[in-house]
Amino acid sequence: MATYHLKTPLSQTDVEQLRIGDVVYVSGDAFTCRSRLHRWVLDEGHALPQAGKDRDLLIHVGPIVLREENRFKLVSFMPTSSIRFEKWGARAVEQWGLRMIIGKTTMGQETMDMMKEKKCVHVSPQCVSPNSWVQNIDITDVELFDELGTIEATWSMTVKELGPFVVDIDCQGNNLYKNHEKEVDEARDKALKALGIDPDFQYTKLY
Repeated sequence: MATYHLKTPLSQTDVEQLRIGDVVYVSGDAFTCRSRLHRWVLDEGHALPQAGKDRDLLIHVGPIVLREENRFKLVSFMPTSSIRFEKWGARAVEQWGLRMIIGKTTMGQETMDMMKEKKCVHVSPQCVSPNSWVQNIDITDVELFDELGTIEATWSMTVKELGPFVVDIDCQGNNLYKNHEKEVDEARDKALKALGIDPDFQYTKLY
């Protein structure tokens, strides 16, 4: 496991060196995206906001932001589960030129295959509460606020040493969570055997 401090825009070399389990801190420009923006662009045919055209770091997050006079104040920053966006994941990577996606959990095989082809990685927060990172994030602009609302709008941000994140999908086609699933299944089978429990047992239903 290695630790990297990367800066956007990310190069192909930046992401190709990353392996699952590596720790990443990132600085530079990023933009936010949730399900409504995916649908707005990839299903409904609207243009990608300028933030997405200018940036290759996408964060699956709906930040809570307040307007204070002539500036934005970030109140809450909590990345959401990326698997929710699997329907659009591969197309987003391909069409938006992404090099890195920040989110929780993982993404599916179709997105993983596209990440391998286009050289993109997925990373997850290596901490309990990313809200502690708000001091490392400056909100610089917002697009589609009226059309999509504050949570689903496209927020532009500049981040400084944001992290730590753990690489859970690399661009060699590896998935950290899939590896863990195999380890968990093997450990469970050993435990059931040691306890003399039938591996085909069913949990008691309470409803």
